[in-house]
Amino acid sequence: MGLMELFILAVGLSMDAFAVSICKGLAGGKVGAREMGLAGIWFGGFQALMPVLGYILGASFADYITAFDHWIAFVLLAVIGGNMIKEAFSEEDEEVDNSFGVKTMFVMSVATSIDALAVGITFAFLKVNIVAAAIFIGCTTFVFSAAGVKIGSVFGTRYRSKAELAGGVILILLGLKILLEHLGFLG
Repeated sequence: MGLMELFILAVGLSMDAFAVSICKGLAGGKVGAREMGLAGIWFGGFQALMPVLGYILGASFADYITAFDHWIAFVLLAVIGGNMIKEAFSEEDEEVDNSFGVKTMFVMSVATSIDALAVGITFAFLKVNIVAAAIFIGCTTFVFSAAGVKIGSVFGTRYRSKAELAGGVILILLGLKILLEHLGFLG
């Protein structure tokens, strides 16, 4: 997986955290560097941790399924992306409060990074340098989350569904690319 593919994946994974950060900014009223930093650290930290955990899990059984690992990667990314697209069109508003407390941020960080766990499993099949990938994903999510809090405080939830839609489409396209490469349709 090249740097550009990793960047696109990191952006796609960060869209859930970005959308929640926008809502946190909206609910928080006036936000500053502290709130932006807290969102970035929590969301970025979990987005970095979860692929590592998924990689460890996936590496333990990767040798047994190498013949169809590209299909697993495709299905996982398509399901994650599909769920993000479904959420983008959902009329249901998620309740987000303005708390940046440990309990609230822990729950939200885990919820927004479950997809990164599945991607970590995929990384094990693709033999990706997990440390570099996790750091890159975490830093990307940090930036998007911190910016999301500020954007939310300024613009509101106008862009939440668009961010989720973009993230879902990116993940599905990346899964399709992995599948087509392994089937020999892409160089």
